[in-house]
Amino acid sequence: MAVGSAGHVDSKAASEYRTDLKRWRLNVHQGRHMWVYLNEDDSQQRPQTFLENYWLGQEFQLPEMGRPTCPQDALDNGWEFFKRLQTEDGHWGCNDDGPLFVTSGIVIASYIIGVQFPQAIKDEMCRYLMNFANGEGGWGLWINSPSTVFGTTMNYVMLRILGVPPSHPVLIQARAALHRMGSATALPTWGKFWMCVLGLYEWDGMLPLIPEPLLVPEVLPLNPGKWWVHTRNVFVSMSYLYGVRFSAPLTQLIRDLREELYDAPYDTINWFAQRSNISDRDRLCPQTFIQKSVATALCSYEYIKVPFLRRLAVNEALFQVEMEVRNTNYLCIAPVSFASNMLVMFHAHGINSHWVKGMVDRIIDPMWMCREGMAASGTNGTSLWDTVFTVQAALDGGLAQRPENHEIMVKALQFIDVSQIRENPLGLAHGYRQRTKGAWPFSTRDQAYAVSDTTAEAVRAVIQLQALESMPKLIADDRLQDAVDLILGMENKGGGYSAFEPVRAPKALELINITELYDDVMTDNLYPECTSSVLLCLDTFSKAFPLYRAVDVQACIGRCVRYLVKSQHPCGGWIASWGICFTYATMFALQGLETVGLKERNSEVCRNACRFLLAHQNADGGWGEDLESIKQKRYVHDPAGSQVTCTAYALNGLIAAHCSDAVALRRGIAWLVRQQRETGDWVPGSLEGIFACPGGMRYPNYKFHFTLSAIGKYIDRYGNEALFEEKK
Repeated sequence: MAVGSAGHVDSKAASEYRTDLKRWRLNVHQGRHMWVYLNEDDSQQRPQTFLENYWLGQEFQLPEMGRPTCPQDALDNGWEFFKRLQTEDGHWGCNDDGPLFVTSGIVIASYIIGVQFPQAIKDEMCRYLMNFANGEGGWGLWINSPSTVFGTTMNYVMLRILGVPPSHPVLIQARAALHRMGSATALPTWGKFWMCVLGLYEWDGMLPLIPEPLLVPEVLPLNPGKWWVHTRNVFVSMSYLYGVRFSAPLTQLIRDLREELYDAPYDTINWFAQRSNISDRDRLCPQTFIQKSVATALCSYEYIKVPFLRRLAVNEALFQVEMEVRNTNYLCIAPVSFASNMLVMFHAHGINSHWVKGMVDRIIDPMWMCREGMAASGTNGTSLWDTVFTVQAALDGGLAQRPENHEIMVKALQFIDVSQIRENPLGLAHGYRQRTKGAWPFSTRDQAYAVSDTTAEAVRAVIQLQALESMPKLIADDRLQDAVDLILGMENKGGGYSAFEPVRAPKALELINITELYDDVMTDNLYPECTSSVLLCLDTFSKAFPLYRAVDVQACIGRCVRYLVKSQHPCGGWIASWGICFTYATMFALQGLETVGLKERNSEVCRNACRFLLAHQNADGGWGEDLESIKQKRYVHDPAGSQVTCTAYALNGLIAAHCSDAVALRRGIAWLVRQQRETGDWVPGSLEGIFACPGGMRYPNYKFHFTLSAIGKYIDRYGNEALFEEKK
């Protein structure tokens, strides 16, 4: 037997909070994840699964596979491992953590409304944060990023709520770092908001988040209905709580924190003077004249606001939050807005309302037990997204067709079946929602948001999977047609696709971006990765249903191609907004262009893309791109060297382009094969994803399905020639 593990070692401070990992179990239902900590007797009655062992970072055992010498060995070994991570309800799930303020928002909101976490969950939340504490003290905006006032304050407060004493060495170090950066007075607006609702900051000290924009006519860009969906959801709940000046009752813990977070007595701080006080460590870009003018106007408005309009605006904000909570089955689009929405429901309806009770029951959904501890993901998981890519990888490598994988594929199809959204949301227009009938979500059906590329990738996976004679036809033609109707309706004017809804406001709205932390988040954008997914989907769909809306489908395909051609970066690649970064988007773009016959030998666009990717291949044969690429808007090499995911992205793109440099492709595949362990898996590497520039996220399943897909396609195109003379 071969023995493996995720290879994680806790820091000394984190190890104090490590629970008995053998008692954790994962419950799943239609993509929902619920990690539970069993008592000794129950844990004996329910042995841990391979899947649970792996994600917890514990040792696992597999039959000895040996080191692969050819691509087929690596493909078979990788699948032998990855198929074991399928959950009992048919999906492949994992964490998609990274931002270091999501869990803290949930913990703060839970503390305010009086929800207590079980001790094991508290301990594992502490372990996670202590594992990611920076050596200089404190935390950044996302894991492994430099410390900021926002990250340090939010996570310091979270640890104190969870019971860590101020005398703990990690908190002593964090407190010192916070004071060096200017103390909590220098928080950005988002951090000031959370401290205000806790009673650790005064509302007069933050930029007014007034709810009145909700009363602006919907045709105008200032109405939040025109904004990017995540920015809109966060703003609406924050504006409600600002509008009512909600603040939790003062407790002894809050009194203590008032002393710990500031370098001056709390009652002596000039709060009005703090409105523009934001640490340079936090502010992404210098404040522009327009942003300063907007801030001045907002502050001035607070002095002349009309009480009647404020009440109307607050009521409208409440309506929007209620629609969001109802339409997402108490989940909300993401955990970051879930936390502030829960406070809105608590203030408006009380702790005993179905609103709050329903949301409390959902607190566990985004929580994942990582090898470093427990943390909230950026969504309630990646269930649908990772499952459809896994199915595609199995199809690409001829794995789905094997009889021994039949049950695995049927379970995956059953999960995709139950995950499709079959209706539109309530209050569609008034709630600013995009139609959802026929869509597939990123995570679960309950989350209930249509996403262009997840719908597209699901349609493609279903058509290809159900084309196998051995597979049941669970998803009827009319449901696939509903999905394509939705996709066609999500196209932007002039071609190209956003993620959640077509762009609703001009790019100029970004001039009043007051988030301070993020770039390009006021409106949705056109994404080459989303557009390419749609292009791949429509190509597959048109072959299976050549008569259904044929003119519309072909016209959309043409516009997608034109968008990809014109959006190519001068360097030859494409910039992604969801994965890192040039390699990720270039993979999708080249795969999309392949559907219309464009490849290296007949397209200058594809030749430039191949040259770009080959120019950044490392000496060892792999590719390694850093998160900094999204910020710099140029390819930045990962200082840690080649990465499994980046190498898979690049190879998938080059294979799609029919790249003529077979030696470079062979070197890339050889590097991937060398990185594979005897247990068939690949070790975790650098961050795989992005969520709002410049923030990074982890997508740990990417190193499996994108890699298996690359190897499978390589075998199909170039054969299974031995890569090494002997096993090493």
